[in-house]
Amino acid sequence: MDPGLILAAAAEAANEHHKSELPFFLVGGVLVAFAIAISVVGFKKPDFPATESAARGIMAVSAALVGATLVAIVYVSA
Repeated sequence: MDPGLILAAAAEAANEHHKSELPFFLVGGVLVAFAIAISVVGFKKPDFPATESAARGIMAVSAALVGATLVAIVYVSA
């Protein structure tokens, strides 16, 4: 068999199942931006977050962003 033909078939098979990684990069970028923003605010205000309910809200948003990032990873890899 021709090695060029085998390589061309392998490249075609690899391109056939390729999904865009854009969802992962978008959701991951939002997660990183959120983490940086929380860090900056936390350094500037030592009593941040002021209330227990605000802390729970921030934890909920963080968990949702991490979950969305994991879903994006699974979507891209499947």
